[in-house]
Amino acid sequence: MPIRIALVGVGKIARDQHLPALAANPSYELVAAASPHHQLEGVPYFTSIEALLSATPDVEAVSICTPPQVRYEIARYALEQGRHVMLEKPPGATLNEVSALVDLARERKIALFATWHAREADAVEPARQWLASRRIRSVTVIWKEDVRVWHPGQRWIWTAGGLGVFDPGINALSIVTRVLPGTLVLEDAELEVPANCETPIAATLRMKNEYGTPVRMELDFRQTGPQTWDIDVETDGGRLQLSRGGRFLRVDDELVVDGHDNEYANLYAHFATLVRDRRSDVDLAPFRLVADAFMCGRRVSVAPFVE
Repeated sequence: MPIRIALVGVGKIARDQHLPALAANPSYELVAAASPHHQLEGVPYFTSIEALLSATPDVEAVSICTPPQVRYEIARYALEQGRHVMLEKPPGATLNEVSALVDLARERKIALFATWHAREADAVEPARQWLASRRIRSVTVIWKEDVRVWHPGQRWIWTAGGLGVFDPGINALSIVTRVLPGTLVLEDAELEVPANCETPIAATLRMKNEYGTPVRMELDFRQTGPQTWDIDVETDGGRLQLSRGGRFLRVDDELVVDGHDNEYANLYAHFATLVRDRRSDVDLAPFRLVADAFMCGRRVSVAPFVE
């Protein structure tokens, strides 16, 4: 039988990615949606998770696509009601929120999935396998995009807990923490914060792992024209390049993987397995690095952001 799932939050990411992935996967039946601001045509609609679960008690799982500032209370209520939970990235506004959800899911023996969609890009696993047998000399990450294209009118991204440029930047961190050996630690960070915002519009990070591998990351939300989501790795066996967010892989400029857009399809396939096994998958390594950058990074005030 398909997993009866509900969607909480039906904004841009839900419509662009979650709805098509659910529609294409026979493991699911979308039976309800909740949002205080948007309706979803074709399924019963509610303004809160409480109203949704009260009216549709046979919902088995909930996928939460709201801004991160409100995810904790929604996820906690769903878990307390015995529903499996899938979280869009980032999984919450704070590390302690997510840790508390992990404890609750473990106690109730139900699934909690903190998703990192960029890790599901077609070239990420081949890159990890290629790097596993080589000594990595340096890593450069350039992740620059236009916030007006990807988050039009979404003021939440500029308020505390919204992450600012780390909303896309955490995608890069999710890939880097997957493909590199060891544990990355932050050495230095500079955050450029618009005068009218609470979160950064650009950032530069320097990190390293226990093997001394230097990792430099440049993030910017002010990119126009072509968008840049690239990771370059210099090794003792050649140069590896991940581009377009992990969709394409080149080794010494030769195309090795020419990928497709399978990220959310893969996420929902994995969540179905977690639900049936009643187990969780929550890796907080990318989120910890973002938290470290906010805690230790130097803040530089820049021009106000105008939509």
